[in-house]
Amino acid sequence: MTQPRRDSNWWGWGDPAVAPELDAEAKAVLSERIGELEAWPLARSLEDFELPVAEMLPSALSDAVGAENVFAGDEDRLRHASGCGYADLARMRMGSLDAAPDAVLMPADAGALRRVLEICKAEGIAVVPFGGGTSVVGGVEPLRGAHSRLISLDLAALREVTVDRRSLTARLGAGLRGPEAEAALGRQGLTLGHFPQSFEYATIGGFAATRSAGQASSGYGRFDALVASIRLLAPAGDLRTLETPHTAAGPALRELVVGSEGVLGVIPDVTVRVRPAPAVRRYEAWMAESFEVGAEIVRALAQGPGLPTIVRVSDEEETQGSLALSGPRGSAGRLFDGYLGLRKRRGGALLIVGFEGDEESVARSRALSVRALRSGGGAYLGQAAGRSWEHGRYQGPYLRDALIGMGAMVETLETSHTWSRLGELHDAVAAAIHASLERQGTPGLVFCHLSHAYADGASLYFTFISRARRGAELEQWAAVKGAACEAIVATGATITHHHAVGRDHAPYMKAEVGETGLELLRAVKERLDPSGIMNPRKLLG
Repeated sequence: MTQPRRDSNWWGWGDPAVAPELDAEAKAVLSERIGELEAWPLARSLEDFELPVAEMLPSALSDAVGAENVFAGDEDRLRHASGCGYADLARMRMGSLDAAPDAVLMPADAGALRRVLEICKAEGIAVVPFGGGTSVVGGVEPLRGAHSRLISLDLAALREVTVDRRSLTARLGAGLRGPEAEAALGRQGLTLGHFPQSFEYATIGGFAATRSAGQASSGYGRFDALVASIRLLAPAGDLRTLETPHTAAGPALRELVVGSEGVLGVIPDVTVRVRPAPAVRRYEAWMAESFEVGAEIVRALAQGPGLPTIVRVSDEEETQGSLALSGPRGSAGRLFDGYLGLRKRRGGALLIVGFEGDEESVARSRALSVRALRSGGGAYLGQAAGRSWEHGRYQGPYLRDALIGMGAMVETLETSHTWSRLGELHDAVAAAIHASLERQGTPGLVFCHLSHAYADGASLYFTFISRARRGAELEQWAAVKGAACEAIVATGATITHHHAVGRDHAPYMKAEVGETGLELLRAVKERLDPSGIMNPRKLLG
């Protein structure tokens, strides 16, 4: 029997055995920049966490999935009561969840899933689809809307892997985690190439539902570009798009389903485009004189002969701060310090570039990239620094949780804009975050890096760290998050490049798509989900 996964921290991110600690130097940097921190221990243990009393559910749901696939214990309800954003983790630390699903259901196949939706539609039971639970924007919070009862629909049992080697496509079950999908494809010499920071725990269904973008999207494409065909089970009926490389038949329904965040229905499987696994992976680091110069180098790559598979540029504050927090040790740190010493100044922007493919394609791509990097004044730091990034590419959330435990507020947000307005966006959002933190008496660090590039623009990924306001952690977070979002909207940028909308960004959807666009999306929801049971109060507000 498949059970809900319990292999990660219930109060935070990932593997309980991974617990990074900051050394004395890193703590000194934090103390200097944001003040002394006061440890923030968990208010409750898993065993004595108090949850709202569960409402009674109809026996028909148990019949639909099998009694062995209904989980109503406190641990499973707790693990399905939140995602992994700062607000979610703060509530966990405070031991004050005011909402939880009445039960967790795990359908074994699409047939059982269809029966569950029919029963919930008839009974007016809210449904929150649940994959890896890695949402950082409130996407899986059990908001009931107008409904008194709610279930979490865990898709972990949907694990199909069917490969069409000739067409280089694969149908993947929504419940497969990133590493599980990659391992299954790897056994046939293939890769999906989708590696977001949430890769270890997020699922195929979640990638599709949130329109995810991975760290290697410059080479492999965002997840929406990898979707060849998709299926949606909605309360009002089922939808599947054709498995064809392209169609001119009207507006693309595939695009309607990808990014729908569970508000229209449930995605049971996705047919994706795959490619041969790369024989060569080469990651290296470079240094640019400034973030502005680094961004210009990336623009030249995006608008020229082609981007590397991976490309990112940290601004000056992130370059200095992230190296300080990790400690300037090892070859990466020595190279960095040596470069700064050579230039006899502090500053600069760190670039990470990565190349994947066969030997010939990697050599060709790297030669073109090096030309652009050197012409932009970039200084080569070597492969050791690139490998250091590779080895730590999924460790950010663990460090975040360690900082939260020390008493810090740590949050991330992302956006994108055109090259013409990217600098304006960077400065406006950073200034808004700094100002909001200062107003609350908690000055902080604001890091940013360019993480995905296109011919017409790029994305920006912000991280801010400050002392948490003890007793007002959620109010503090909401004020800073709101200030950043208002700055994003004011510059005409998108409210999200790859984290999705969820609960946190729903108030900004009108600015994103306009009143008519919002009405259109609500009309689609009303047609597919007439009872409004699917993931209430997400995406559309």
